[in-house]
Amino acid sequence: MKLFSLTLVALLLAAVWTESWGLSFRSPHSKCCYKDMFVKKKIPASLIRSYEKTLPNCSRRAVRVELLKGTKVCVDPMEPWFQQYLKGQNLSNASA
Repeated sequence: MKLFSLTLVALLLAAVWTESWGLSFRSPHSKCCYKDMFVKKKIPASLIRSYEKTLPNCSRRAVRVELLKGTKVCVDPMEPWFQQYLKGQNLSNASA
């Protein structure tokens, strides 16, 4: 019984410690995009706050787009409207 209690206390302390450092036990796959998560329609550039590519170990190649309201959606990086958005971003970064 003492071993069980000691193990439980150690696990709780580890959970509290990692939470305080912003670490997570979640899988890196939580940043992946799956089939039902993709947005099919064009998102206006004015609504996009930021974007990031999914990790290489994800099953689908995608971009996670964060909207101004904080919502994150998945986009196929080969969508014509997203390619156009990237070109606009590159042009604005080159002129800055």
